[in-house]
Amino acid sequence: MPDELLTRLSELKRERNAVILAHNYQRPEVQDAADHTGDSLGLSRQAAKTDADVILFCGVQFMAETAAIICPKKTVLIPDRNAGCPMANMIGPRELENARAEHPRAAVVCYVNSSAEIKAMSDVCCTSANAVDVVRSIPQDREVLFIPDQSLGSWVAKQLGRELILWEGFCPTHHRMLPEHVAAARRAHPEAELVVHPECLDEVVAEADEVASTSGMLRYCKESGARQFIIGTEIGMLHPLRTQNPAKQFFPVTGLADCPNMKLNTIEKMVWSLEDMQYVIKVPPDIARRARGAIDRMLEIK
Repeated sequence: MPDELLTRLSELKRERNAVILAHNYQRPEVQDAADHTGDSLGLSRQAAKTDADVILFCGVQFMAETAAIICPKKTVLIPDRNAGCPMANMIGPRELENARAEHPRAAVVCYVNSSAEIKAMSDVCCTSANAVDVVRSIPQDREVLFIPDQSLGSWVAKQLGRELILWEGFCPTHHRMLPEHVAAARRAHPEAELVVHPECLDEVVAEADEVASTSGMLRYCKESGARQFIIGTEIGMLHPLRTQNPAKQFFPVTGLADCPNMKLNTIEKMVWSLEDMQYVIKVPPDIARRARGAIDRMLEIK
């Protein structure tokens, strides 16, 4: 990475009074250039604590929207406006309206990997780290419509022994990891523990030694006595795992678990974004207010 680009990025941060946030799935050099790295909600919480005027969010659209909802008085930028999320696009307002009409008594639990408009139409949000606690908080005699990720919802249902109504959305990147990839990785690294994200296919999750969110993976791998790990999530996650655990080895289930949307952000685009103050993420006030309610209800639970 040319030093002049990183120097210019530092200058722009000072000029704009900006903070740079990068998701764990971003390119390694983008993570290294950030002030804070982490999962989407953790980064938005970090944003809320900062006195910066500008938040440059290196992630995908729904993450930047969440930061804008939590930090309405700050300017939130995303380096590439095409950085979307296929799973978030798998449910729209009309589809959710129809689902609610079919299940009028159901509580809608919305994974944060969704648009601001979908969050605004939901009862409560959840992350992969707290989904079990959020669903547990809903009375047993009430139906739960879990959107949009069927894999996370299926895992939560198994943890609680509870039937959920699952929307048929999924993460294409996590669903690229197949049982045969797991078997091959196990053969190549027989001493390694398998740690996977609950967005993976049920058959892959069933093989895991540990199922965890990205923040949970960092915690588990740090505390585990194992020296080798096979990681079942987007391959960008290997960078923070290796950085935080230099004495341990980390291998992907497969190199196919590479999200093209997450990799759209680059150092060059970060510089351009701060130079031109583009692309600004704005959430209409009414949608932001209602979405914030669903997020706050989640935060009250855990």
